[in-house]
Amino acid sequence: MNPISPERTYALPEGEEILCSGHYACPGCGVMPLARMLLRILGRRTVIVAPACCFAVIDGPFPFSSTGVPLLHAAFEAGSSYASGVRAGLDKLGESDLHVVVIAGDGGTFDIGLQALSAAAERNENLIYICYDNEAYMNTGIQRSSATPIRAWTTTTPRANPKSEPKKDLGAIMIAHRIPYFATGSLAYPEDLYAKLERMSRTEGFRMLHYFSPCPTGWKAEACEMVHLARLAVETRVFPLYESENGEAPRLTVDVPPQPIQQYLEIQGRFRHLTPEDSALIQEQVDRGFARFLPRQDG
Repeated sequence: MNPISPERTYALPEGEEILCSGHYACPGCGVMPLARMLLRILGRRTVIVAPACCFAVIDGPFPFSSTGVPLLHAAFEAGSSYASGVRAGLDKLGESDLHVVVIAGDGGTFDIGLQALSAAAERNENLIYICYDNEAYMNTGIQRSSATPIRAWTTTTPRANPKSEPKKDLGAIMIAHRIPYFATGSLAYPEDLYAKLERMSRTEGFRMLHYFSPCPTGWKAEACEMVHLARLAVETRVFPLYESENGEAPRLTVDVPPQPIQQYLEIQGRFRHLTPEDSALIQEQVDRGFARFLPRQDG
């Protein structure tokens, strides 16, 4: 395994620039660089389904759109079922070569849309599902979701009573469905991200990317820190980069020397209230979660 250096300049591979300017994303938002890379790989033979989320607003108000391909708005809970219907209709029309992609936030994936997501995965629908995870319901006012990390501030978990539950392990849930391909991705490691998106474009069946997307607004951090935060999430093992095929044990795709969790926490206002005991608890949970990637010790 060769660690990918995040310090080198990265140029997007050759491809048509489909994503347009004029979108509504906040400065520092990570979802549009992802969409730009995705559309360069998939091309114009793509249909995007967006349940209620930031991306559904970022694209632009009807009749304007920045994605450059058809984008269909779905109900909050129905992204996967809506996309399944689109896939069936396109196949019936002889348009099986079109890519159908769901782009949803963590609220519409971890919580409200989990039932439809699980059903589509179990049926092995020929879809690409991308969850851009900014760890809260950012579009509706920074409310906590089950993707929100333990002890984090949100508007529904104020500093006097921060979130007491750990983040849901979405990767373990989806790998248990034995889908053809599951991967995590990060803006801070674009070569790794590109390789995974390109592989998804060539794979049949249900494919899913869990994409870590720092949010300057909800995380109370500077927009210029977003790539740095995404990199620290990998370096501190908060968000490991891995992939899994057909339900097999996940395999790290980027392995870097671990850094203490405090480096990641201290530049986010949502963690400004933490006590030393809180930080130690978060470090313990991160270490426990990363243990699945370490060699087993006999005895």
